[in-house]
Amino acid sequence: MTAQQGAGAGRSPIGTGQSGGEHPQSSDLGPMGASAGRLEAGQVRAMFDRVARVYDPMNTAMTAGLHHRWRERAAELARVGPGGRVLDVATGTGDLALELARRVSPGGEVVGCDFAEGMLSRARAKAAAEHGSLVQPRFEWGDALELPYADDRFDAATVGFGARNFSDLPRGLEELVRVVRPGGRVVVLEITTPTRAPLSLFYKLWFDRIVPALGRLAGSITRSVRSLHSSPSAASIADAYTYLPNSVKRFPAPAVLAAEMQRAGLHDVGYLLTAGGIIAIHAGSVPAERSS
Repeated sequence: MTAQQGAGAGRSPIGTGQSGGEHPQSSDLGPMGASAGRLEAGQVRAMFDRVARVYDPMNTAMTAGLHHRWRERAAELARVGPGGRVLDVATGTGDLALELARRVSPGGEVVGCDFAEGMLSRARAKAAAEHGSLVQPRFEWGDALELPYADDRFDAATVGFGARNFSDLPRGLEELVRVVRPGGRVVVLEITTPTRAPLSLFYKLWFDRIVPALGRLAGSITRSVRSLHSSPSAASIADAYTYLPNSVKRFPAPAVLAAEMQRAGLHDVGYLLTAGGIIAIHAGSVPAERSS
C-alpha cells in the first residue's frame, strides 16, 4: 500500500450509499442528475431499488468478473479472522459481506447494511443460497451517515463502491470510524480515474460510452421480457449507468481520499491501486486513543 502524506494529512459496480435521514421517498433520477453524477437521497435509493434485478450481471459485464477479486483484496486489508465482527456499509447485493463471512468463520459476525430494500432482498437470497459452514451475514436497513450501531461495536468496517454516493463524505467516514474498536480497520473500495495514457483513454471510452450503452441494452432487454408494471423502465436503468461514470469523476482522487480518512480519525492510512489504476483500495486503523 502507498501511504498518503503531505498537505491535509494529520468512497463498476455502481455501489450503493446513503445520503442521511430516515427512509427517503423514491423519485425519478432524471437525465440532469444522472449526467451530473449527483442525486438526492430519494433518487439514489430509487435508482438502486430499480436496478437491483440487473445489478449483479451488469457488474460482471462491466468488470469481466474482476470485481470479485477486488473485493477479496479489500477483505484482506480488513485484517479479520475467525470470530471477528465486521460491518459492511452500502452492502448492495452482499458480495463483500459474503467474502468477509468466509474470513470470520467460524464464530464471527458480519452485518451488511444498505438503504435500498431491493438490493438487500438480493443479498439475503444470495446468502441463503451459500453452502457450507460460513457465518451467515445479517442484512438490514441502515443509514451510512447515521449508523444504528454502538461505538466500538466492530473489529472492522468496509464500504465497497458506495462511498461515492455519500452526500456527506466526511460524515460517512467518521461514522465508519466511530463503530470500529480501537486497533480495528476501516476499508474503502472505490473506482477511480486513471490519469496516464493509454489507460486513461481506454477508461474514458469504456465508462463514457460503453458502460452507458450496456445500461441502455440492459434496460431494453428487461423491458422486453417483463411488463413495465413489474420491472424497472429502460430509462431508469440507462440513467443509472450514466450516473456511474459521472459519479466517479466527481469523487476525490486517491491521495485526497486518504487525507479525508485521516481527518476522520484514522491513522496509518494507505491505499493501493489495482486494475491499472482504475480501482483504489484505501485502509486505515482506528487509533488506540481517539481524539476528543
